[in-house]
Amino acid sequence: MFIISAIVVFLASLYSRLIPGQVCIVHPNGDGRDDAPAILDAFRQCGHGGRVEFLNETYHIESVMNTTGLHDCIIDVRGTLLWGTNISYWLQNSFPIGYQNQSSAWLLGGTSISFVGHGYGTLNGNGQTWYDYSGNTSNLIGRPHSLTIWDTKDSVVEGLRFLQPQMWTMTIMHSKNVVLQDIYINATSNSYNKTGNTDGANTIYSDNITFRRFTVDDGDDCIAIKANSTNILIEDSDFHNGHGVAIGSIGQFADRYERIENVTVQNINFYKTGKAIYLKTWTGQQKGIPPNGGGGGRGLLRNATLHNSRSIFAIDQCISYIGAMDGCETSEFQLSDIHFDSVRGTARTAGVFQCSGVAPCTNVSLTNIDVRDKDGNTLKGYQCQNLKDAKGISCTG
Repeated sequence: MFIISAIVVFLASLYSRLIPGQVCIVHPNGDGRDDAPAILDAFRQCGHGGRVEFLNETYHIESVMNTTGLHDCIIDVRGTLLWGTNISYWLQNSFPIGYQNQSSAWLLGGTSISFVGHGYGTLNGNGQTWYDYSGNTSNLIGRPHSLTIWDTKDSVVEGLRFLQPQMWTMTIMHSKNVVLQDIYINATSNSYNKTGNTDGANTIYSDNITFRRFTVDDGDDCIAIKANSTNILIEDSDFHNGHGVAIGSIGQFADRYERIENVTVQNINFYKTGKAIYLKTWTGQQKGIPPNGGGGGRGLLRNATLHNSRSIFAIDQCISYIGAMDGCETSEFQLSDIHFDSVRGTARTAGVFQCSGVAPCTNVSLTNIDVRDKDGNTLKGYQCQNLKDAKGISCTG
């Protein structure tokens, strides 16, 4: 399936490159004034069968942008899009995306889009202002994502650099058959304040999404696969200092049945990440309300595979309201067919499999695992609860 989708996306991208249409070159004001109106005008003129070009200059983005509904459009970024720091404006005007209390500074979407950055085209969220303002608050209402890829099909995003995003870097939502490749993300703070919830990329309500050749340095999930994401491939990437690849969290909303299926993570290098891959669901007991509270959701996570990576893994069905530690046995969210293969490297502990007593994890396997501590000793003992049909896992508690 991944091969077929890659061919479709490649052909769509090739077609748009070979068949020229109208070209809109966006010229920045050059004096710090808002360039968003000129950008929006360029997309109105060239968003269907055309090309929108950003010069190797700096564009000041002082207002929200909605460039959805594009078709056969090339977006060529050779400069820097620099977001403004008027916090009160963004808190009041960022676009809600209909998930938790999340919002976005830029909604981009359509069919057969080719969004290229040539390895140096940059989206700079000016995030330090947000890191210092939020004071480590995880979910501040109105704090925007840098870019939301919305209702997008048969498209490619490649060669972009993201620096200091305001919150989540990218969100792929309600989309299908999208390849994101050769992306660099740096979400690190220059002060004593942590970045706080600066995920590299997240998928929500999306199918057939590929992440390839990502380099991510952040303090949160490098890539997170969230509600109703299916057929996700993450490969050939380097992740630094964050939490690694997160599948979830999921099961936060008591009135929803959600699923995550067919996730493959392969050929990844993890450097000083908290984990390589971890699967997390909320407990079966609702405590508080989203975004920081919740629980009681139902659904399934099936067929997740980690292959040929250099770090360790965990399953945690104990996510709950901040500060709450009970309810770990209550989640009705079913995790099954989870496989970790050809994993090597160093870690402090072997791993944790904290599954729910109400819906135990089934068919979890480890094969070809060679993970050692700093002294070179093989890590073999895993902390386990409520595993069924496990293979290759030596549980010590």
